[in-house]
This record gives sequence, structure tokens and C-alpha cells, in this order.
Amino acid sequence: MTMEFSIVIKEIRQECFLSQQEFADELGVSFSTVNRWEKSKAIPNYQTMKRLIAYCKRLKVDYKNLEEAWKETKNGIDTH
Repeated sequence: MTMEFSIVIKEIRQECFLSQQEFADELGVSFSTVNRWEKSKAIPNYQTMKRLIAYCKRLKVDYKNLEEAWKETKNGIDTH
């Protein structure tokens, strides 16, 4: 079973030693967007997921759980 997206995204952010604001700046989104991801209120849209995966690849952070959790969650949560 895949972990919840909110848990996986928070773990990735913490693994990078970034605050929510710093993580948001890196991804080109707002602080409130990252906060909503981590509180299971929203998930990234497709374009933001592409940026997030590219960011993880650049830093050599494992993103497999993130990708799986996103795919499982995307139909259940409004991304806007």
C-alpha cells in the first residue's frame, strides 16, 4: 500500500532540509500551496508534479513513493 501523498511530500521536503516557504520557492508555488499539500487539502497539478519530479532528480531524492501516491490521490482531491 502506498503512503499518503501528504506524508510523502513532507518527507521529501524535510529530506532536503527546506522549510515550506523554501520548498515552495524552489518549485515556483506559494507557501500556502505546499501547506495545503502537507495537510491533504490539495495535490499538485500535472505541470507542478513534473517540476517536483525534476527537482527530486536534480537532488537525487527518491520520488517513487511520491509519484505513486500522487497517481492514487489525484482523482479524489480537487487540485485547484
